[in-house]
Amino acid sequence: MDIEALIGKLLLERGWKLAVAESCTGGLVSHRITNIPGSSEYYQGSITAYAYYAKETLLGVRHETLIDHGAVSSETVLEMARGVRLALNTEVGLSVSGIAGPGGGLPQKPVGTVWIGLSTPSGDTAQKYLFSGVRIEVKNQAAEAALQFLLQGLEE
Repeated sequence: MDIEALIGKLLLERGWKLAVAESCTGGLVSHRITNIPGSSEYYQGSITAYAYYAKETLLGVRHETLIDHGAVSSETVLEMARGVRLALNTEVGLSVSGIAGPGGGLPQKPVGTVWIGLSTPSGDTAQKYLFSGVRIEVKNQAAEAALQFLLQGLEE
């Protein structure tokens, strides 16, 4: 069974709904989730918030968080995950923010740095990843990692 189908099965078993907040993946996670027939039973929707303005106004990420920690940080993805849960009234919020490249990297946050956040009734958690490759490869790896992170969170 595909990871997307497993996620759907677990969400349905719990009676939970999912919402996704994406930045660097640009909707790729949501695309994969909605490839599963019947996903409308558990998938509420997504917010692709690329710019600071969108993260602040649509997801409720605090301006101070973005200034102090940057868009690619545990603090930001946790606020994104909680914000998308609130915005779309779901039990589960998944978020992704990273630097897909080829530009935008810094010594402390090189290209390929991605943070993934998860907010559920059990609590909130975030994980940092470092991927390699060209832009589309980073995006694909980040989307796969986000789905894996979500699956692990649902299995716990």
